[in-house]
Amino acid sequence: MTTQTQTLPRVQSTSPAAIVFAVIAGVLLIGASGLAQASIMHDAAHDQRHAMAFPCH
Repeated sequence: MTTQTQTLPRVQSTSPAAIVFAVIAGVLLIGASGLAQASIMHDAAHDQRHAMAFPCH
């Protein structure tokens, strides 16, 4: 009986620029949602739920 091994392709690492962009985008999204009025956030989430075909009522 012989055992065969398989070599997996090497995965490219994420570039530092992409990581920095993701962090900045996340901070901006959290900041915007923290400063927005509650009714605006509710309306945005409500519309998104309908767009994704999730029931909400």
